[in-house]
Amino acid sequence: MNRRMMRSGVVAAFAALAMVPAVAFADSCPQPVSGWHSVHQGSATMRTTHAHGRVVTPNSTLLNVRSGPGTSYRVVGTVRDGSRRALVCKTNGSTVQGNARWYKLSHHRGYVSAHYVHTFRAVPWCGFLGN
Repeated sequence: MNRRMMRSGVVAAFAALAMVPAVAFADSCPQPVSGWHSVHQGSATMRTTHAHGRVVTPNSTLLNVRSGPGTSYRVVGTVRDGSRRALVCKTNGSTVQGNARWYKLSHHRGYVSAHYVHTFRAVPWCGFLGN
């Protein structure tokens, strides 16, 4: 094989490898779905979607929704065992059964203990992207 053909092959291989991250990124970008909202940060507008979780409580009891991330905050509502909820973000608060994580609910101004919620994907931390 001559040098010119080898160089062409190497250039083609590098060009193909250079496309891999772009293709992987493009495939991993979420597609628009209901529940999306715009987040304004400075002059840029970004789109983000909520994570979801299923409420799992002992004996099918109602889970208290609190005004802040802790058991000392007032109860502002309840959610049913087995219900699926949109989660805006996570934060730390008072400990419930050894778990100090709390989730902020979408469309319900309150927080629930992460001890009673099984998430379907990663939940972002509160304070990022305008949460």
